[in-house]
Amino acid sequence: MKYKDCFENATEILERAGIAEAKLDARLLLEYVCETDHSALIAHPDRELTEKEKSAYDEFIKRRADREPVAYILGSWDFMGINFKVTSDVLIPEQDSEFLAEEALRYMEDGFKVLDLCTGSGCIGLTILNFTNYTTAVCTDISETALAVAKENAERLGLSDRVEFLHTDLFPESMEKKADIIVSNPPYIKTSVIETLAPEVKDYEPRLALDGSEDGLVFYRRIIEKAPDYLFTSGYLIMEIGFDQADEVKALLESAGCYHDIEVVKDFSGNDRVIKACYY
Repeated sequence: MKYKDCFENATEILERAGIAEAKLDARLLLEYVCETDHSALIAHPDRELTEKEKSAYDEFIKRRADREPVAYILGSWDFMGINFKVTSDVLIPEQDSEFLAEEALRYMEDGFKVLDLCTGSGCIGLTILNFTNYTTAVCTDISETALAVAKENAERLGLSDRVEFLHTDLFPESMEKKADIIVSNPPYIKTSVIETLAPEVKDYEPRLALDGSEDGLVFYRRIIEKAPDYLFTSGYLIMEIGFDQADEVKALLESAGCYHDIEVVKDFSGNDRVIKACYY
């Protein structure tokens, strides 16, 4: 079958399955299977797919029609221009989280140390290292399988010598040196809300990385309470938040009595996305 026909048929299948970005997903999967780029569909619409390519593409489209995310099908996803390996053991790196990494980068200096809690694929901590010099990171996660993915990403980026991965529930038992910045994209979705999310999220992304308990704030409480033990004075705590959580998380920071310059950062859609605070 020709390139153009495969693309159009796949788009129709995905549209019937309710995929909002059917054309984009069909194109990304076709480019991956055929090892081409976006211009190939336009320049060579009559190219014939091999039987192997057609079989692989059909399988990918079936998986996408079943609402499996494209990132998991491809096995990788871009975050701030860096390609990260992803599996169903980690959250898919999203543009929302880029605001978290960008805020941290604003305060990073040569020689700084960052503590990345709930690191998942490692996309936040490793991105910070990738765009800074002579910096180091400690990345923690409660999931050993997630840490395996993060370690592989560190190796792929040549950052293994600057990062330590620890299997623990949020904070390590001890660190030789305190952190200059703590970052985290913790689980923050209310338990009751998870089943209302899109199938791509509720059926495929790891529940462990989504569920923020009954009110969605349990991890913020724990992080805000313990962060002072791991931060240098004047160090920053920077966290991603849900679009409707700014007031509650800000109140938690204020009530702790040890943070100042508390600020909420909005994303491109105008939603509250990141909260940051400086430790006294």
